[in-house]
Amino acid sequence: MISKSIQSCREAIYRDLQQCRRGTFKLFADIDYDTFCRQAHPDFSPVGWHLGHIAYTEDLWLLQRCAGLEPVFPQYHQLFAADILPKKQRVFLPTLPEVELYLDAVRKKVLDYLEVAPIDEQERLWRFIIQHESQHCETVAFVLQMHRKKEEGRGKKEEGRGKKEEGRGKKEEGRGKKEEGRGNEEGRLISNYRLPIADYQLEITDSQAIEIPRGEFYMGSDAAEALDNERSRHLCYLEAYSIDRYPVTCRQYRDFMESGGYQNPDWWSADGWKWLQGEAVSQPLYWSENPAFNNHPVCGVSWYEAEAYCNFVGKRLPSEAEWEKAASWDATNQTYRIYPWGEEQPNGSLCNHGNNIANTSPVDAFPKGASAIGCCDMLGNVWEWTASTFDAYPGFESYPYRGYSQVYFDGEHRVLKGGSWATFPQALRSTFRNWYYPGVRQIIAGFRCAK
Repeated sequence: MISKSIQSCREAIYRDLQQCRRGTFKLFADIDYDTFCRQAHPDFSPVGWHLGHIAYTEDLWLLQRCAGLEPVFPQYHQLFAADILPKKQRVFLPTLPEVELYLDAVRKKVLDYLEVAPIDEQERLWRFIIQHESQHCETVAFVLQMHRKKEEGRGKKEEGRGKKEEGRGKKEEGRGKKEEGRGNEEGRLISNYRLPIADYQLEITDSQAIEIPRGEFYMGSDAAEALDNERSRHLCYLEAYSIDRYPVTCRQYRDFMESGGYQNPDWWSADGWKWLQGEAVSQPLYWSENPAFNNHPVCGVSWYEAEAYCNFVGKRLPSEAEWEKAASWDATNQTYRIYPWGEEQPNGSLCNHGNNIANTSPVDAFPKGASAIGCCDMLGNVWEWTASTFDAYPGFESYPYRGYSQVYFDGEHRVLKGGSWATFPQALRSTFRNWYYPGVRQIIAGFRCAK
């Protein structure tokens, strides 16, 4: 007889598998074949490849390695494996209906296997597979955002052409206005984008910094859903520090830009200045001049840009430990919180996540989601760069394979915390660790300051 705990675990995994898959298919609603197959950036695969890779990974780990079954659609394995084709060769894809058929065929067998699988032995792997899909869907979301940005750029060029044609007759003028309308979709990101939430007119100042006294707290997690790089849970001591209540807003970052922040080497590290000269950028990747975004977190910045801004205001980036303590530790009760607000699972009243808005929201839009110490917006909205390099915790053991985390312990990747508006709830918690090179700015990333 199956114990109630095992059965409830099986049911929870079933719910998460299905909820995650619904979010996956929602991302691909109404997508055209060109967008499905085209690279938005040389460093990122087409969104269609990510969809097929989700099916491939689920088949490989759950059906082949656990259930001992033959591969589903073996003709796709070379195309959708992570370590065979370079990204530029991943553009020759089946159609969306064909890839969806692949996902459905794999999922049907997976759900059949779930009914008999030894979940008490395999729960950690099932949780990994769910989060694997979640993480690839987030990549899909920001790759679609990059496509949208390119479309906006083309729209602005067409707007300019339309203005040149003004005066050639009412018919030509009408065409120009039509093109202008296309160019004025400022801030629109992906197909299910919603207009920016109204600006709260909040003045964010240095007085918003929160003092955190010195002391110990538990960092990391040993829960079944914890990925290998989150383990093991360990005691960490920190000296007193302060951390800003909110992430840096677009209004604040505009001060840095208007003060010549991108032209003054005094604010940049040697590596950051070298990066800046190579990239020749003068604003965040997802920047908008629309004032409705003033109190939204700045988004689309590299670690180098975040570091330069901190230098500009006389602060610094928080370490990963400082960020996690501010998010998860309840000093009054000396307890750890899975989420900043407590144990309740993420929902639309606590944080901006799961493509519910498909854009950033004001940093003070979710006061119910504040941490015990009073920090807001620590989960969802934008990932936050930290000062820390990505490295192993005490007791680290690779799982389910070395290439998931361990190969990135190279001293070059920087840790991001907190999730974004595109992060699915299954991958949203205070202990979750993300990592990228410091020069990457395509991800949905911002930051907050510490001192």
